[in-house]
Amino acid sequence: MTDSRETAVIGEALSVIDKALREMLQRELVSTGEVADLLLDVRSLLTASAVA
Repeated sequence: MTDSRETAVIGEALSVIDKALREMLQRELVSTGEVADLLLDVRSLLTASAVA
C-alpha cells in the first residue's frame, strides 16, 4: 500500500471517529451497540485498505 493511500484511509477513519464522537458527546447515554458499530466501521476501513 502506498503512503498516500494509507494517509487517505487513516484520514477517513479519523473522520468516522470524529463524527461519531460529536454525536455521542451530545447525549448522556450511548448504547454498547452504537460503540460496537463505530468500532466495526473503523475496523472495516482499516482492513479494506490492508487488503488493497
